[in-house]
Amino acid sequence: PAAAARRLAMLLADRPGTGGGGRRGTAPDLMELLPQWLAAANARGFAAPAELLPALLDAARGRTDLRPAALAFAGPRAVWLARLNPDWRFALRAAPGGDAALPQPEDGERVRRLWQEGLFAERVALLGAIRAREPAAARELLSTTWATERAEDRLMFLDSLRTELGAADEPFLEQALSDRSRNVRATAAELLSALPDSALAGRMAVRAAACVAVDRTTEVPSIVVEAPHECDSSMERDGVVSKAPAGRGERSWWFGQLMEAAPLGTWSARLGGRTPEEIVALPVTDDWRSELHAAWCRAAVRQRDAGWARALLGAPAAPEAGGPGAVSLAERAKLLGTLPPGERADWVAGFIAAHGLSEAFQLLGGCAVPWSGPLGRAVVDALNIARDAGSYPWSFSGVMGLAERCLDPAEASRLDGLLAVPDETENASPGAGGYWAEAFQRLGTTLRLRAAMLDELGPA
Repeated sequence: PAAAARRLAMLLADRPGTGGGGRRGTAPDLMELLPQWLAAANARGFAAPAELLPALLDAARGRTDLRPAALAFAGPRAVWLARLNPDWRFALRAAPGGDAALPQPEDGERVRRLWQEGLFAERVALLGAIRAREPAAARELLSTTWATERAEDRLMFLDSLRTELGAADEPFLEQALSDRSRNVRATAAELLSALPDSALAGRMAVRAAACVAVDRTTEVPSIVVEAPHECDSSMERDGVVSKAPAGRGERSWWFGQLMEAAPLGTWSARLGGRTPEEIVALPVTDDWRSELHAAWCRAAVRQRDAGWARALLGAPAAPEAGGPGAVSLAERAKLLGTLPPGERADWVAGFIAAHGLSEAFQLLGGCAVPWSGPLGRAVVDALNIARDAGSYPWSFSGVMGLAERCLDPAEASRLDGLLAVPDETENASPGAGGYWAEAFQRLGTTLRLRAAMLDELGPA
């Protein structure tokens, strides 16, 4: 549509100097809206206006995150242009129809030739594309040259098996446990431990269960830990790294690796039929609690176990929201990634309502866009509280930037009452009120602009 094409030209022409933490004014950062525009245009099946292709390719050259959506939108003409301008050669490597256009899995001869003769990047792309469509065919292709690949290449190729990982991959991964490269062995063990029914997961469950028990002799049952006293050759073959990092005790290092690799289903039977919530609430003797719970956090993320993730996260309003097991912000963010999008947004909204925005940036980054109503309201309310406290808005610039891109445009009307410059309190930072008024005005303007962008593109 003509209005959408004009909007795209505006987005591509914008080059604001918004670096640093200073005053940004009220103008939206249009380049930050370009990824959303491209995603919406591609979802509607539109093609790029020919006259905007050079600017679009320039934008994608400078931002690798834009390239997949930009090249899908640009279509075959991007490849034609890229052959005429060395600055755009990235399109030849990535776009359909480029010099490295990938053969279809059923084109056996072209697949074989590219796999055996192609550049490393081409081979990685080929393996990834086939794995996404036909997992077994990709694994079989990899096995044809596995023994002759360089160690660093084997590691990259093995990583492609994360896509559509399943029980059929176990024999290949079990063989990789004997690889001459330690990194390859470790990756194979990690992938096998993500398959709860694999033989490696069973071996790890036996080892880990021998380290953990419930002490019922006390009035309140507690978990007793007896970490391994050695790392034998069978443990090393199954991916346990024997040498501990500097400053880390060997036994705790081995113990953590066993716990994170054991299927989480092991623990209910081992610990008296308790639920994950009941297990993580048990006291742990001899200061092993943080080590044990941190390993369970890693296991929940690796095994995508939402039930254990909920137990380890705990209630978002708990003191410091550390949860029974998630003791760091990074762990919380990873655990949240295992939950359904709606539940994830509700937890983060509860966290912000209880604790404010000081630690919310990483958590917000994992939430689906646009933010849900409760999450968006929690963010706006917390920003309003920060404004009333008299702090400078650039202390929250990361969250404000996320809000501009992720807040539901329907929330724009809720900002109208925040556009005036508030009266400065005695403890307020000088001039903070004016900065906040600008920040909220920019946020409201950006939300209305995003709504207009979608209207111009029409229904999906």
